[in-house]
Amino acid sequence: MNRLAIVQEYAKQQLAQDQTGHDYAHVSRVAHWAKVILETDYPTADPFITLSAAYVHDVIDDKVVCDVDTAKQSLRHFLTTVATENECQLIFDIIEHMSFSANLTVKQKLSIEGQIVQDADRLDALGAYGILRTAYYGGSHGHPIYDENIKVNLTQDKATYRKGTTVINHFYEKLFLLIDQMNTPTGKKEAQRRERFMNEFLTEFYHELDFD
Repeated sequence: MNRLAIVQEYAKQQLAQDQTGHDYAHVSRVAHWAKVILETDYPTADPFITLSAAYVHDVIDDKVVCDVDTAKQSLRHFLTTVATENECQLIFDIIEHMSFSANLTVKQKLSIEGQIVQDADRLDALGAYGILRTAYYGGSHGHPIYDENIKVNLTQDKATYRKGTTVINHFYEKLFLLIDQMNTPTGKKEAQRRERFMNEFLTEFYHELDFD
């Protein structure tokens, strides 16, 4: 079994119980798009660093795990069995700084590999899968689908963002903001394509909501 396959197996085990839309299927889609972006836009980027970060980026996420510090210790210990010390640090630099919430107040500097993984992760928040994952996550946390009395809040810190509002508000508070934050040519192109579908979905949603 090669190194990346071992990383995949670790991610599969760690995310097996996830019910928030951050499961192994999600990180597999992220890895797929990371590979596409790497091969299309940055063929000299390190594939092991890129794909490993894609697979493990959510195993230390506070949306997924109860004890982030313990999850980080576990991941570091695991990575020492398949990666060099430098590779471990490069992977951690990516996964600790790539999330939307980590960039709410200050844009974090990422390596090329980090920018690739960040774009790949953002793509899975957009389009058809993005819509489904938003509803799935919102439902798992008791968020209403829509409430006209809960207004969109575009000035959020991490604590406010984590509280959540409504599923539909999330489109405006995060998803549509990702389009202009994409790093890579391929990521930007695919994000714009998915944005069009999301706009079509919202048009239909508001049409069905109109009882007058």
